[in-house]
Amino acid sequence: MEHSKYGDDFNVGDVYTTGAITVTETHLVNWAGLTMDFYPLHVDKEYAAKSQFGQRLAHGPLIFALAVGLVSTKGFAGDAAIAWLGADNMKMLAPVYIGDTISVEVEVIDKQKTSKPDRGVQVWRYSVKNQKGEKVMVFDYKMMFHMRT
Repeated sequence: MEHSKYGDDFNVGDVYTTGAITVTETHLVNWAGLTMDFYPLHVDKEYAAKSQFGQRLAHGPLIFALAVGLVSTKGFAGDAAIAWLGADNMKMLAPVYIGDTISVEVEVIDKQKTSKPDRGVQVWRYSVKNQKGEKVMVFDYKMMFHMRT
């Protein structure tokens, strides 16, 4: 099967940037309903107003999911990916509030061959940034790719 892209097309040091999305109250409400995470810091305006943040925060896993979606939507990897192998070194560095706009900078940080010549494993570091350019989340996203044989 021919693919539009292969793992061979990516090199350590390559950097890609996504478009952006503004995090809305609808995102928080839908995420809470989907995941059953109704922690008051996310869904209770009065509770959150009395917190150290002064307002509701987006769920960390929601920001992870939006970051993955932003990268997927941009299509950097084309149809090269075989499987997602996990995420490591995830850190939430700053809060994301309703109304913040996030985007993702992706850097290829590791590229390995496997015992099968038609497959490779890569690690892409996702740096999620808010509208001020501040990093709010980072993680290393590990994928298996089709390789040219």
